[in-house]
Amino acid sequence: MAYRTIKQFVDAATPEELFTGQWQNRPSLLDGYKPYLDDRWIEDCANAWKLWEKIVSLGYQDSHQRVHAHLHDKRTSPQPVTARPPSSRTVAGWILRRPGTLTETEQLRLKVVRTHCSELDALTGHVRSFATMLAERQGERLPDWLDAVRRDDLPSLHTLAAGIDRDRHAVIAGLTLPWSSGVVEGHVNRIKMLKRQVFGRAGFALLRKRVLMS
Repeated sequence: MAYRTIKQFVDAATPEELFTGQWQNRPSLLDGYKPYLDDRWIEDCANAWKLWEKIVSLGYQDSHQRVHAHLHDKRTSPQPVTARPPSSRTVAGWILRRPGTLTETEQLRLKVVRTHCSELDALTGHVRSFATMLAERQGERLPDWLDAVRRDDLPSLHTLAAGIDRDRHAVIAGLTLPWSSGVVEGHVNRIKMLKRQVFGRAGFALLRKRVLMS
């Protein structure tokens, strides 16, 4: 261990190399803003102070030194310094939420994910298109949506499309008409709950009375 430490001091060309592996990879408040900084870097904006002021307005609550260190690493590193990738659950949340509810940072990070993964880019488009059909009752668009899904290499979504296609007319009606079976489903669930409560302890006559009187 002592030999390794001495060799590290001897081989270090710059002071920064002495800290390699000690703190650079630890999670920090800056992680969520690194995609934004990377995008601005690509656009030739490398002023650490201005970038720090911008992400502070987006909610960043840490020092200017971290931003400066991140940009310094990008300048001096032989390989690009990239932000930690988001988890699959986080990306799924970004895709399923209304686009207008995403913060600017979340929109930028989702944009980066979509740029680097064509499958997720296509999936995002299909999910949002279906959500629009559902919210605005545009059931007439369903056949075109199904055709668009089948043109992309998304096996899991193909399974969903096949299930929808088997009951296409009912799904189109559900996406178009203002009526809902929610009330009926609520009564069915209530009856099932009453049945479970007296299961094995009462016959049909008592169950009938409970259903009628509840």
